[in-house]
Amino acid sequence: MAARHRVSPDTVARIWKARRLQPHRLEHYKLSTDRQFEEKLRDVVGLYLNPPEHALVLSVDEKTQIQALDRTQAILPIRPGVPERQTHDYRRNGTTDLFAALDIVEGRVIGECHKRHRAREFLAFLRTLERSTPPELDLHLVLDNLSTHKTPEVKRWVLRHPRFHFHFVPTGSSWLNQVERWFNDLTHRQIRRETFHSERELIEMLKLYIERYNEVPRPFEWRATADEILVKVTRNRLSVGLAGTPH
Repeated sequence: MAARHRVSPDTVARIWKARRLQPHRLEHYKLSTDRQFEEKLRDVVGLYLNPPEHALVLSVDEKTQIQALDRTQAILPIRPGVPERQTHDYRRNGTTDLFAALDIVEGRVIGECHKRHRAREFLAFLRTLERSTPPELDLHLVLDNLSTHKTPEVKRWVLRHPRFHFHFVPTGSSWLNQVERWFNDLTHRQIRRETFHSERELIEMLKLYIERYNEVPRPFEWRATADEILVKVTRNRLSVGLAGTPH
């Protein structure tokens, strides 16, 4: 830019600074186009802030294609003044899909691994939830809009099991699903720091991580109201030239 406009690089830098422009930075964003955005938002946030009595609210999702990565050389342990080190290259030894349900009040997690994440695997996980929770409690599941959550087979199963209630977050709003935060912690605290010689080793690690996590569960604290979120969403849409929230 300096060469094109025949000015010094310092001049360009001063102009950018004066106008608070940061061309070296890049951020990502995604705005929901769901026409039922506000309705779904209020439904899910209402569950978080005021969980119903005689029921469990479970944040449910799948972490797909978790890779069993084996580093090409040994991981070097932490030492005084030197962080843990691992090679940048690796060998792939299979993948697995983790289905997980986070109890938003107690913080406990129910999880199991499957080779794929089709409707049949989702139904298998629903049956696990049915067996793993007190039968007298209703189950309110917060879900994303994955097609496998809405197949005719799944809908028929839910009709036969009336204590299950599905609540879908707006499309493009996975940040509303609390289990996503738990998945993020799992990735940063465990998966990225491990090596796996086989898919089985990966699955055993995931099972052990859930067991240990449930010994001292830590629920996330949700504070934002639906109105506060709507104000932020509207502000973000206006910043990119779109009006209001989706209708």
